[in-house]
Amino acid sequence: MTLYIQPYPFRRMVRHTAQPQPRSLSVNVREEDDAYVLSALVPGLSADDLNIQVLENIVSIEGEYKDDEASFLLSELPRGAFRRSLRMPAEIDSEKVEAKIADGVLTLHLPKAESARPKKIQVRVH
Repeated sequence: MTLYIQPYPFRRMVRHTAQPQPRSLSVNVREEDDAYVLSALVPGLSADDLNIQVLENIVSIEGEYKDDEASFLLSELPRGAFRRSLRMPAEIDSEKVEAKIADGVLTLHLPKAESARPKKIQVRVH
């Protein structure tokens, strides 16, 4: 006996009219010898749409996706405001932070402060 399971083809699509919930920005963070590199997907946003702040070891990113006034049958693209704050393991040198957006990906290069970098100690022989 063979059993075939198919999705119900006549499922009605429901219009979504409720206000979107505030969302958090998903990020990837990797550590290099002298810096952290943070990456986040921000499709459709430009540099002017983002506010990035660094204070000691806390990085804050906020922005907003503009709402379309069109009526959609299905709406899955991000919209509305978002905010994300991350506490890094070491203090960041905020004067040397670099940010760039390319192909919808935000990349932050967050150099560690000089005091947070490991120091190599020379051992002298007497």
